[in-house]
Amino acid sequence: MKCIATAVFLFGGLGWALAQNSGNISGVLKQHNGEVLREATVELVEINKHTLTDQDGKFSFEHLTDGDYHIKIQVIGSAEKTIEVKVVQNEPAVVNYQLEKENISAIQEITLSTVTNKFSKKESPYVSKLPLKNMETPQVYISVPKELIQEQIAVNLGSISKNIPGAGIPMLANQGRVTFLSRGFTTEPMVRNGISGFAYTTIDPANLEKIEAIKGPSATLFGSNLSTYGGLFNRVTKKPFNGFGGEVSFTAGSWNYNRFTADVNTAVNKDKTVLFRLNGAATFQKSFQDLGFSNAISIAPSISYQINDRLSLLFDIEYGHEKATSVVRFNPFLGSNKVQSIEDMGFPYNRLFGSNGIPYETEMMNIFAQMNYKISDSWTSQTLVSRAKSTIDGYITAINGTSDTMARLQVMKGNTNFIATNIQQNFIGDFQILGHRNRMIVGLDYYNNANSFDRVTVNGAPFDFTGTAPYAVNQDAINNLAASGTPRIEKNGDNSYAVYVSDVFNITDRFLAMVSLRADRYQNMGVTNIAQNITTGDYWQTNFSPKFGLVYEVVKDKVSVFGNYMNGFTNKGGSDISGNTFKPEQANQKEFGVKGDLFGHRLVGTISYYDIDVKNMVRQDPVNPLFSVQDGGQRSKGFEVEFTANPVKGFNIIAGYAYNDSKMTKADAKIDGLRPALSGPSNLYNLWMSYQMTSGQLKGLGIGFGGNKGNHSFQTNTTTAKVIIPAYTTLDATLFYDHKNFRAGIKVNNLTHEKTWSVRLTPQNPTQVLGSIAYKF
Repeated sequence: MKCIATAVFLFGGLGWALAQNSGNISGVLKQHNGEVLREATVELVEINKHTLTDQDGKFSFEHLTDGDYHIKIQVIGSAEKTIEVKVVQNEPAVVNYQLEKENISAIQEITLSTVTNKFSKKESPYVSKLPLKNMETPQVYISVPKELIQEQIAVNLGSISKNIPGAGIPMLANQGRVTFLSRGFTTEPMVRNGISGFAYTTIDPANLEKIEAIKGPSATLFGSNLSTYGGLFNRVTKKPFNGFGGEVSFTAGSWNYNRFTADVNTAVNKDKTVLFRLNGAATFQKSFQDLGFSNAISIAPSISYQINDRLSLLFDIEYGHEKATSVVRFNPFLGSNKVQSIEDMGFPYNRLFGSNGIPYETEMMNIFAQMNYKISDSWTSQTLVSRAKSTIDGYITAINGTSDTMARLQVMKGNTNFIATNIQQNFIGDFQILGHRNRMIVGLDYYNNANSFDRVTVNGAPFDFTGTAPYAVNQDAINNLAASGTPRIEKNGDNSYAVYVSDVFNITDRFLAMVSLRADRYQNMGVTNIAQNITTGDYWQTNFSPKFGLVYEVVKDKVSVFGNYMNGFTNKGGSDISGNTFKPEQANQKEFGVKGDLFGHRLVGTISYYDIDVKNMVRQDPVNPLFSVQDGGQRSKGFEVEFTANPVKGFNIIAGYAYNDSKMTKADAKIDGLRPALSGPSNLYNLWMSYQMTSGQLKGLGIGFGGNKGNHSFQTNTTTAKVIIPAYTTLDATLFYDHKNFRAGIKVNNLTHEKTWSVRLTPQNPTQVLGSIAYKF
């Protein structure tokens, strides 16, 4: 009886204690425009507890004693807000708050809620490294969100890039690395979350929130290592969110294609200030050709920690491993000095001319950390650290023509390592000067490359690529040639030390001016021959990179006109015959255009004209061929149109057109005045249309159709020899069903079985069928 009495006393006491702590506070936070505010920090001051709003902008504190409390709301880019609230037993207290002024501060990785047009998610903290809306940004950029990636069952970066005007057919390098076109210049996706995230390997899109194509020379804010004169491609990754959820999916298709992906997110602690997300994928496929395969896995964990109401930390890792055979890279024989098309050469479309027995293996790891600290209502500190490593082992091949019908296999065997370290410290402000708004970033940027090579290049026996005779090569044959091959055992590296500042000044509420400048100190540490322990080619170079922009919003938040002057540069070592050291190569862009965001986001697009002038290019000295001179030039100009539209509910259109007129203006006699090889087609079109039922018994059922078109381009373009890549038109279609608990779809790529080639003369996939199913939780 004594035990029973004790138990009654204990449980009764516990019940009494819980009754005294039964109050709660809950609410919803919204942005200035009424959209919910996700992942925002909310503090209950009296008990020093923090939490984050969830995907619906909701927050809550439970089991509170009666009394007066204060809710403190901290959002980067906005003034601190404290709200008094009274808790009474068994009576829920509700605190809803809407930001008093506009704030798209995705500096804290705030995710904007879905707008009317689900494919028009334009706003970005990365393009200008400032909280600017698309309509306020004097620069062109295109975003491809994950919703479009899912609808199109786009399983690689090349498929995703079909939605970017001017990207063209992706050039796939032998290690799986992908390269796109931008305004006539080859451009790799070297940027991840606004900082270095290079990978000389296959990049799996499983952890992508979206891809941003940022147009034009962008060295002022991104440096010369990460951007080209055509621009850059930024991979925005999925971030942890407050809640539990995710999905798993399986995709299968032609040529034994199998792909499994997983995305799992959860809060780690009770206060929901520590969030964790894991994305991963495994892909196994064979080639449509007679030989060839790829087996790849990727894992991408990320964790965020809201340490207190002012300090937050984001950390993630991107890991990938692949074993695969090299794709075809054909270099035709040019000794005949004639105009020829790859279509007429008799080079077989479906033969690898390699072997599954000589694969390569790659390993990629990107480590990323970001720390944000709210210094005051006007200033934020942002610290970024990135470490990227790519390792390539095994056999990498190319096919080199020796006559109009003969070729031989070139094989690189060995190990290559690429390591990059990028550290940035940014101070980001949003403040008033004499009643005028200023948004400013002051940044320090350190970038280091460290590369090493331990490989040998060998050449196989000649073969007739137009014939039907079997061609086989194995590891023993290549290894036996290694002793007589050409070795490359060396290392190289460079450092870049930079400071940059950019200020967007509101002359009026609708008229904005951007002024930016980068000071860059570059150290090339030269190339070290490891066998001889000799280093050559080291030098230092200093450069200044300016950027100017003007924006006038003709109709506030709906129509704006813009213009910019942007700079890119490439460091150059060496000197001419007179001993004059070379200066950095310069590319300066002039651009103007108009942006629109109309009918409640139902029509969003950009029309722009650009002119890029490249100067200080190094070319062969026409008088002394053993030396070089620095007086070369190139001109790339054109216009681009892109838009997304939602004319009626459920119907979406994504379309683009890119025209590029590029030519060498002062160059070696064989290429002077001609369009540069590898610059892609001068006219490129992209279109995607889809309709999804939004009500009724068939709600969620949809169909999509689109295509890409380009005119002819050149693999080689000189006055004596030309290799033409023919024009192409490819069409794709999909049928899908999207339910709240699952998603299923069928996709047919290249419906008409069109034969297409990249600028490296790599045959692209013929008709491919993919089927996918995903379970969402």
